This record gives sequence, C-alpha cells and structure tokens, in this order.
Amino acid sequence: MASQIITLVGVLLGAVTSFFATTLAERAKFRQAMATRWDERTLDSYVEYVSCVKETARFAGRVLDVRERGEDPSEALLEMEAAEARRSVLFEGFVLLAENTASQAASTVNERLWDLLRCARRPQDTPDTDRELLGPALIDALNDLHKAARTDLAIGTSRTGRRR
Repeated sequence: MASQIITLVGVLLGAVTSFFATTLAERAKFRQAMATRWDERTLDSYVEYVSCVKETARFAGRVLDVRERGEDPSEALLEMEAAEARRSVLFEGFVLLAENTASQAASTVNERLWDLLRCARRPQDTPDTDRELLGPALIDALNDLHKAARTDLAIGTSRTGRRR
C-alpha cells in the first residue's frame, strides 16, 4: 500500500511539474511572439515614415525646379502638400510605436523638412546660401533617425546586446 502511495505521489508530482514547465514555456513563447509582432509594426512604421519624408522632399525639389523654369507650380505644390499631409499622419503612428530617442530624431527630421517646404512655398523668403544647406541638413537628420531606429530595433546587435 505504501509503495502505491509513493508511486501515486511521484506521478502527481511529475504531472504538476510538467504542467508548470509547459505553462512557463508557452508564456515565454507568447511574449516573444508579441515582441516580434510589435517590432515588425515598428519597423513598418519607420520605413513608411522615412519613405514619405523622402517623397515629400522630392516633391519640394520638383516645386523649386518648376519655379526656376518659370512654369506654374500649382500642380507640383498640390502633390507636395498631399505628401506632407500623409507624412503628418504617418508621424503620429511613428511616435506611438517608437522609443523616445527615435521620436526626437523624427521631430528633428520634421523641422528640417518644414524648412525645405517653406522654401518651396516661398523661395523669395529663403536666401540662396541657406537654400543650399536645406538638403544636407535633412539628410543629416535622416541619418540620425536611422541610427536611433537601428538602436530601437536592436539591429546590429545580438540578443545578448553585444555588437555583431
């Protein structure tokens, strides 16, 4: 009788241990899946936002080119404004998903882009010497954003945090 009780206790102990081990493993797997899911959404948000910034900057350049040729910039301005409206919406999603450093870098990108858009809207208000600096300033801000995004997404590091 005692040997049967010992066997029964052993089986129960094994079942409880197995249950807890499986539960912990499943919780860890679920957390990893959720983290991966949010990382994917964050990456998509970064890519969409940066692509839209570049598109908006290209439209601003097109407005300036059209003005230099003496043509009517109305159509190019409409495209630029539509791209800017899209960028504004994408920025809100970006801020919701990004960490603080990346959000601050994106705010700087916005400021540099707005400088370029102001120049495209009213080129007479921007001296030629300042105009030449607008593109490189935007590129520098985008490079800082790329660096912050890579850090946020842990790109270039292993899971242990060491640089690859």
